[in-house]
Amino acid sequence: MNHFRLPYRLVVEEGLFEHIPEAMADVMPGIEKMKTLIVTEKNLSELFSGIIGEMQKDFSGAEVYLIQGASYDNAAALAKYILTNSFKIVIGFGGGTVLDIAKFAAYVSKSTLISLATTLSNDSLTSPVAVLGTEGRQRKTFGCTIPDAILVDTNLILSAPERQLLGGIGDTVSKYTALNDWKLAYRRGKDKVDDFAYMISKMAFNSINYSDDEVLKSRDFIKRLTQALVMGGLAMEIAGTSRPSSGSEHLFCHALEEIYYDQVNVPHGIAVAMGSYPAVIFQERNVKKITKLIQKYKIPVRPSEWKITKEIFIGAWQQAASTRADRYTILNETDLSGERLGKIYDDMEEIFKYE
Repeated sequence: MNHFRLPYRLVVEEGLFEHIPEAMADVMPGIEKMKTLIVTEKNLSELFSGIIGEMQKDFSGAEVYLIQGASYDNAAALAKYILTNSFKIVIGFGGGTVLDIAKFAAYVSKSTLISLATTLSNDSLTSPVAVLGTEGRQRKTFGCTIPDAILVDTNLILSAPERQLLGGIGDTVSKYTALNDWKLAYRRGKDKVDDFAYMISKMAFNSINYSDDEVLKSRDFIKRLTQALVMGGLAMEIAGTSRPSSGSEHLFCHALEEIYYDQVNVPHGIAVAMGSYPAVIFQERNVKKITKLIQKYKIPVRPSEWKITKEIFIGAWQQAASTRADRYTILNETDLSGERLGKIYDDMEEIFKYE
């Protein structure tokens, strides 16, 4: 059986970052007196200087640590800093880059992590993995643990660019093909399926797929999207693998990140949503369902919009399976000829051309 851990606290609330110790008081009494490090980046420290200043006061003059980029070396340096200075609490304040570094560093240093998301662009706020750079812009996925607490202030999320929310929706959309690949691997005797984790991930997808709320900048939708991303992360933690949220569409994303990192730079949530459309075709399922969902929220998945040429698109798909050779997906069975992939590319250029 898998052994997993769940966060002590999950709160989505207006103005939450103004009273974090109070929000944590019943699960971690006296947290405000513990030695605390606030991890963020320079732009966010300037943009939200007031909020960070208040947090420093709330946590007995907490120190602020500015990251320089989402690299493995930087994450390791942060872990060393936490250990050598005996910090007990680490607060990750930011988006995917900050939260991935904070998660990995807190995992290595065995410190308590509070995740404060400033955007909902992907499931980094709760997933048990961290995507970190290794060489140049090349990125790899490293295992870690989920945060001890996940706090989302709707005021900050509403102030973020809408495209970041679209990334979070895209990350949730991708579960549709990821779950099908997981079942396929099970049928082929290549993997096991945790039914509970599968159910939670499917619920995350359904919460967005069947939502009637198309107004992204609303508090109700922010809560719904937060819950979907959290469910995706918890499904991975319960399963002990990223399979509830990662299938062939993620392998396409990995290929872009690891092979074509010097030519394209697509936000993770957008890239996996982009990969979900071809993946549905490969899986021989109803492509209209995923098309309608992507179009509903106008997720920007046209490859050319992100400087992905037809050649890169074809190359990424043809090399996608090699990025995680131990992960069985539809890519192990389907036709990945240049002709077929080229037609899918052309179709996507037309289908996802929004006015």
